[in-house]
Amino acid sequence: MITNLARGVQTFTSNAFLVEGDRPVLIDTGSNFDVVAAVREHVDDLEAVVLTHTHHDHIGNLEAVTDEFGIETWGYDTELDDVSVDHEIADEATVQLGDHEYTALYTPGHKDDHLCFHSSEAGVLFAGDLVFQNGSFGRTDLPEGDRATLIESIDRVLSVVEDDLEAMHTGHGPSVTRNPYRDIELASQLARQA
Repeated sequence: MITNLARGVQTFTSNAFLVEGDRPVLIDTGSNFDVVAAVREHVDDLEAVVLTHTHHDHIGNLEAVTDEFGIETWGYDTELDDVSVDHEIADEATVQLGDHEYTALYTPGHKDDHLCFHSSEAGVLFAGDLVFQNGSFGRTDLPEGDRATLIESIDRVLSVVEDDLEAMHTGHGPSVTRNPYRDIELASQLARQA
């Protein structure tokens, strides 16, 4: 089961996805809300925090979560000055999230340490801030943002996921459960026009 713990939160935060199962993990912690209490409503324990990237809205609650559950953080880059990422996830590495194995896809363009996670078996993509509902795509006007690189990353994801992808969980806004492949195609097209 995948639950967006930030759903309905009325403050600036990213989504924070609790993935239940054999290896319960939190994908991004969000910020500015009590994510620990939200986790506790669903599970007693977590095994890890997995980060799509390290913008503050995705990691603001990181210390509270790691302190409360005594767990470590997994992400693309362990050499960051201001964020504690304990374990590196390399491009194309396999990561267990809940009951399924996911492939990590290095997808810079929005931020240099951005990862997406895809499972063919589960039919799920965790897209972070790469793409969103209705063909929206990640900002490139922030430090480390680059439109050409973002387009390459979107195209890479498009080449990996299947056209029958069942769900795309995004860093902001609602998850896409109706033809998410089409939203990724649209993001690729719109990013080229903007």
